[in-house]
Amino acid sequence: MTGSAPGGGLPRYEIDGRAATAEGMGVLATVNYGHFTAMQVRGGRVRGLAAHLARLDAASIELFGAGLDADLVRARIRHALGDVADASVRVIVFAPDLGRPRELSVLVAVRPPAGMATTPQALRSVPYQRPLAHIKHLGGFGQLHFGRLARAEGYDEALLTGPGGVVSEGAVTNVAFVRPGGAGVVWPDAPCLHGITMQLLEPLLPGAGIPSARGPVRLADIPSYAAAFVVNSQGIAPVSRIDDVTLPVDEALMTTLTGLYASVPWDSI
Repeated sequence: MTGSAPGGGLPRYEIDGRAATAEGMGVLATVNYGHFTAMQVRGGRVRGLAAHLARLDAASIELFGAGLDADLVRARIRHALGDVADASVRVIVFAPDLGRPRELSVLVAVRPPAGMATTPQALRSVPYQRPLAHIKHLGGFGQLHFGRLARAEGYDEALLTGPGGVVSEGAVTNVAFVRPGGAGVVWPDAPCLHGITMQLLEPLLPGAGIPSARGPVRLADIPSYAAAFVVNSQGIAPVSRIDDVTLPVDEALMTTLTGLYASVPWDSI
């Protein structure tokens, strides 16, 4: 097994700056313990690079007791990209030997660029919350399982919920709900991953006249909201339906949100 496709195409997989081998990938295939970040690269640049690097460092400290050098991660990404300017990049951090957890390896997966569907999304609520939800960790069986079931029922994604129908996040997104009467948006405060796109977009909202807050959201509350939207590294999309509740799409708000996100500068890797 080699890490690069023939002719230098995509996908490419490198571990610690070298083409991935079956031996090198073995621990991920059998243990699947680690964490990652996912980003869209355009022209060799990415939005929110500092936030991605901070996420990797913090999770490495929490899971392995050792930080991760930002310059090293950038070098690994640049090497894996090579002459590829536009790509979907995933950076995975793991310990090849869990008996020595502070000795970390960095896997960089380079795949073709992707974008979120901007068409309205239908979400199916499921009774599941991710363990250690604040970490973007490996082993997302629940997300994949419930996401597959949601799509089989004609939905686009699963909406993860906890006891009492408290809303946490989408299977691969953050979700926000729009209060009626121009009262702004609320992001669920249940356990969830604060995604990079959420981190970049949330502080820009008040400056655009959109109050933003975090608070409890329950499935029973959803009919009272004026609209909803989801965000992740691939972009922003409106939500048109959650279970059997139809939500209107606020086109003006979506235009504002996409404009705000487009204003975020791209950082050279």
